[in-house]
Amino acid sequence: MCGIAGIISLYPSDRDPLTASLRSMTDAIMHRGPDGEGFWINENSCAALGHRRLKVIDMSENAAQPMHYAGRYTITYNGEIYNYKELRNELVSKKYVFKTNSDTEVILAAYDCWKESCPGHFDGMFAFAIWDNTTNQLFCARDRFGEKPFYYFRDEDQFLFASEMKALWAAGVQRKIQNNRLLNYITTGLVQDAEKPDSTFFESIFSLPAGHHLKLQLPSFDLHTENYWDIDKETTDHGISENEAIEKFYNLLQASVLRRLRSDVTVGASLSGGLDSSSIVACICALQAGAGSKSDLQSFSAVFPGFDRDESGYMKEMIRAFPVSNFQTTPLVGQLLNDFDELIHHQEEPFQSLSIYAQYKVYELAKQQGVTVLLEGQGADEILAGYHKYFPWYWQELLRENPKSLRDARNAGTDTGIDVSWGFKNKLAARLPELAARHLQNKAYRQQSRHPDLERDFFSAHSDRHSLTKPAIRKLNDILYFHTFQTGLPELLRYADRNSMAHGREARLPFLNHELVQFIFSLPAHLKIKNGWTKWVLRKSMSDKLPPPIVWRKDKIGFEPPQQEWMQDNRIAEKIMESRKKLVTEHILKPSVMQRPVVAQPAHQEGNDDFRYLCAASFL
Repeated sequence: MCGIAGIISLYPSDRDPLTASLRSMTDAIMHRGPDGEGFWINENSCAALGHRRLKVIDMSENAAQPMHYAGRYTITYNGEIYNYKELRNELVSKKYVFKTNSDTEVILAAYDCWKESCPGHFDGMFAFAIWDNTTNQLFCARDRFGEKPFYYFRDEDQFLFASEMKALWAAGVQRKIQNNRLLNYITTGLVQDAEKPDSTFFESIFSLPAGHHLKLQLPSFDLHTENYWDIDKETTDHGISENEAIEKFYNLLQASVLRRLRSDVTVGASLSGGLDSSSIVACICALQAGAGSKSDLQSFSAVFPGFDRDESGYMKEMIRAFPVSNFQTTPLVGQLLNDFDELIHHQEEPFQSLSIYAQYKVYELAKQQGVTVLLEGQGADEILAGYHKYFPWYWQELLRENPKSLRDARNAGTDTGIDVSWGFKNKLAARLPELAARHLQNKAYRQQSRHPDLERDFFSAHSDRHSLTKPAIRKLNDILYFHTFQTGLPELLRYADRNSMAHGREARLPFLNHELVQFIFSLPAHLKIKNGWTKWVLRKSMSDKLPPPIVWRKDKIGFEPPQQEWMQDNRIAEKIMESRKKLVTEHILKPSVMQRPVVAQPAHQEGNDDFRYLCAASFL
């Protein structure tokens, strides 16, 4: 896990200013790689690659980057290839020779062997750039889910890329907000645009979409991006039995966890008390017991004593059931005030709530305890329909394909306490999904246009109905795909990357193994939601491995801090009023917003306006 940066120049300049610019870029992301730095510029100064290193696999200096291979290729790389040992063996059988034990060298050999199809061979999280000195071509790739970031800027003279946008700003790229994105964030809380996955919150800065690779050719300066992988959400295995699905799911999850334990530094786990992180901890302990090793797993948690959504009781269940140690942090409002500007600095784009601050403090705690790598349960909710909001979409699929089972499914939801609306509009959406999608898009646009605090001129100048596009939902898989790949999980992955790397820690996500995800998408919907329970196949696979109060939890808490209480603090309220004033001065909000009191709301409350004002103003 590291930080990468690079400059490709159409008109090469002197080496000294190029070196200075590259160093400014890597200095800006020093936190991503506190263990070392490296620079390389080719002979004619048209390609310059920089790297900040966090040592995780092969601690030797031989594994430092930028790394060269075959007298031809040079790479700067951020991430981990979890199946690098298997790939290395395969490449050795093809007569490739290795000088290190790193996954970095495996990427280089894989590129020489398979060229642009090499990313499809990797199980991992990655963003890398390889310069081919023979063909004068830059090849870049990003992992399937977008766990690792890759930003770039291009003008008529140069192509710049980096792990974070602050490295591009350090190289002189203008920091100018896209007002359409600002408008959408203030009114919906979202930054990601499902229709434009390569765009960002800032003008002229682009993101290589997940599952894509990029080629830049000199001297033509032609730039080409291509999707190298996508999930198949249409093919359903209706012949699989529930027991077969449970067994295969667990085997795939265990295999994913096992690979993600590969490390030359200490590995721990995040533990929220929820089903997902608890399942990962249980898998780790089972693997350690199976290998005959004594568990010394360290887990890390955020707790909030006295808060009605505190999950420390479930953490205690896990600590009693498994041989793990648990380190806890209790973020306080005073700490938040001290850390807020730093949090903004690392995130680079607005975020939906202060839940990410709890995550930020968990990584800080891991750093204090000397644990470099943490396994986490992120991604399970999106791929396994873990939120209660998925029930109406599941029922709509039943209405379309198996209406006789709908009554029983809805009754089961009532029995487990599922309180979601269901009525005529849902039935209409089941029959006319395209019409429903247009209706939801128009509804979002109307709500945005009627926002009581928004200046009309700002809305008129920057509104874009297409950026509010909603998917046509014919089956549960459609909305799971939308939230996994287009909006929802992509933003959560950005939060996790910036929070972990702010402290030089590495987050690994076993639920985002592509074989596991493809298998889940191939399952019938009733193996994801069943008998009124979300994540059915996960619950069943863990039913004899986790304490029952965790497996069969009926509540759903999204890693939530006491945001409402924090916002009632006079110091936070004062910052919110200052933020409102700033947005009024910029003619984004109406002056009348200054006349009403601060409305403190929980982290996941709809219409969390005052938190968004606080966050948005911090980026102006």
